[in-house]
Amino acid sequence: MSLLNPRDQPNLNALSIATCNLDILALNIKALGYELARTLAAGLPAPPTTEPCRIGLRPKLATQADIESDWAGHWHAELAIPRLYHRKGWEWSFLLQALHEANLLRHDARGLGFGCGGEPMASFFASRDIATLITDLAPEDRRVAGWTAAGQHAASLDHAYHPHLVDRARFDRLVRFRPMDMNAIHDDLAGFDFCWSLCAFEHLGSIEQGIDFVERSLEPLRPGGLAVHTTEFNVNPLGPTIDNWPTVMFQQRHINGLVERLRARGHHVEAVDFDPGNGLLDRFVDLPPWRDGTLELISRGLGEPQHMKVAIDGFVCTSIGLIIRKAD
Repeated sequence: MSLLNPRDQPNLNALSIATCNLDILALNIKALGYELARTLAAGLPAPPTTEPCRIGLRPKLATQADIESDWAGHWHAELAIPRLYHRKGWEWSFLLQALHEANLLRHDARGLGFGCGGEPMASFFASRDIATLITDLAPEDRRVAGWTAAGQHAASLDHAYHPHLVDRARFDRLVRFRPMDMNAIHDDLAGFDFCWSLCAFEHLGSIEQGIDFVERSLEPLRPGGLAVHTTEFNVNPLGPTIDNWPTVMFQQRHINGLVERLRARGHHVEAVDFDPGNGLLDRFVDLPPWRDGTLELISRGLGEPQHMKVAIDGFVCTSIGLIIRKAD
C-alpha cells in the first residue's frame, strides 16, 4: 500500500489510514527496547570470580536472566566480548558452559564444529590448546552467497581466526578446516570428544533435516562424547511454524520428539527447560531491520541489535540450546 496516490497526495483510503504509521510505531518500540537493553547491560556487575562455576546447565531457552548470570558473564569476559542482551553471546556462553561442566575444556580434548562461519570458538579452543576441526559449506556451493554477504561463512581458516584470543602460530597448529555439507557428514570423521553448531541446523532445508542432523552429529563422537547445538525456536508451542524454507523454526513438539528419539537410541539428554523467561527483555520482541528509505536510516542509528527474542516472518523466535551425551 503506497503512502501516496498517483498525484503524490496522501492516500486516504481506510486501509492506508489504518496502516501508514505501523512501521513508525514499530520503530519507536524498537528504539525504546534497545535503549532499555543498553542501560541494563551497562549496569551489570563484573563476575565475582575469574573461575568458571557449575550450575547444572541443561537444555533451555535463552533468557534475560542468563545474560545477567555469573556463568554467562564469565564466558563473555573470557571471549573478550561486551555483555549485551543478545542471543549470539548467549549461544557462545551456553556452549562453553556445557563443555566446562563436562570437563571438556582441557588440552587433550578434540572438537568438531559444524557450520562455523566466522564465529570465535575455534580461536578460543586453540587458546586452551584444544584441537578442533571446523567445517562449513564448500565455497562453490550455490547456497554460500547469502552467508558470504552477511560475513557468516568460513571458506578457510582465515575466517575463523580471531587474533585477540590466540596467536596465529598456535591457531594454525591446532585448528583444521574442511568443506562439508551438514546434510552429508563425512564417514571418515571419528573419535571426537565433542561437537557443536551454533544456530546452523535450522538452515538445512526442513525441520526433519535439522532433526536428522542432530542425531547424525553424534556419529563422529567417541562413546560418551558431547554434542552441543543451538537453533531457532518458535516460542509458541501451538499452531503453525516455518518449515521447508531456508530458515525453519522448531517448536516444543519437535524438540520433545528429538529428545525421545535420541533417548530411544541410548543417548542421554536432560529434561528441556522451555521457560521463555519473565524479565522485561524476555517480553521485548525485536523486529527485522528495514531495507530502504528513512526508516532504514533511522534504524541503523540504533546500533547493534539488543534482543533475546526477535520476530521472523511474523513468528516470535528465540534461541534454544541442546546438550546431548552420546551413548556409552
